[in-house]
Amino acid sequence: MRDPYTVLGVARKASEKEIKSAFRKLAKRYHPDSNKEDPKAQAKFAEANQAYEILGDKEKRRKFDAGEIDAEGKEKFAGFEGFAGGSPFEGFEFRTARGGGRARAGGAPFGDAGFSGAEDILSEIFGASFGGKGGGQAGGRAGGFRTADFGAGNSRTGQRPATDVKVTAKLTIEDLARGKGSVRLPDGRQLSFSIPPEPKDGQVVRLAGQGLKTPGQKPGDALVTVSIAPHKRFEAAGCDLRLTAELPLMIAVEGGKLAVETLDGKIALNIPAWTSSGKVFRLKGKGLPKKDGGHGDLLINTAIVLPDEEREEITAMMRRSATGS
Repeated sequence: MRDPYTVLGVARKASEKEIKSAFRKLAKRYHPDSNKEDPKAQAKFAEANQAYEILGDKEKRRKFDAGEIDAEGKEKFAGFEGFAGGSPFEGFEFRTARGGGRARAGGAPFGDAGFSGAEDILSEIFGASFGGKGGGQAGGRAGGFRTADFGAGNSRTGQRPATDVKVTAKLTIEDLARGKGSVRLPDGRQLSFSIPPEPKDGQVVRLAGQGLKTPGQKPGDALVTVSIAPHKRFEAAGCDLRLTAELPLMIAVEGGKLAVETLDGKIALNIPAWTSSGKVFRLKGKGLPKKDGGHGDLLINTAIVLPDEEREEITAMMRRSATGS
């Protein structure tokens, strides 16, 4: 988590009004409901929300400035990771199910001069944006939207709807062979995940609980789109791999050993005499993981390559063979 002052774009001496104004602008710009197809905006919203949790609360801001808590609100010297102040709900505003009454965690009511929770600000922003009344009570409608949808959550679950993130993972043939891939999420996390056998380009892998993580919100899922990168030697065909191997003319005529690349390293392939270009050799189990277990095969297509030297001798031999002399 970056420095909250940097996230909100305010000076360390900024007033409460300036901090609140900065958060309002970022929340309005990057809120997930207004940027459903932009995972970067969703990550920036989560970051701004976390920053305001620190700087929008006088006590948390004091502790952060004093170096007692980090940018995530965690105690630095307590010997354990937890929420500053001992309560995971500190800084959140809760609304009663009836009448829209407000109370702060611990039972103390919010005063006009107290910390204005993110829910209030989001309700004001999106209530006004969608034609409703700014600062409306929980459950109130704003142009067809409940203000609670933009705040800390509904009164029954205490959580906002989960927010998924969409990312694309570029995978190599080697990744497919291992069955493991890696992708960087919009919030900077590097995530490893299992690749299903025989994946198709464009296939989506859902990683439960790895989506946008916003305080007070149930984590969404990460939707990873598979993109298989071209390989300089191999071509994937389902669970099989295809490879074109250059076959020297002398080995094609006389037979012999041909060094061939596989995913496990080089092997010596037996080439019978008088092997023509286009001859395909199959190496069992040298391909990619199969859905039903085991591995596919490696299919090696031979292509005869003429030597750079001894051209005159080979040309004369071909002419004698053609004339029968």
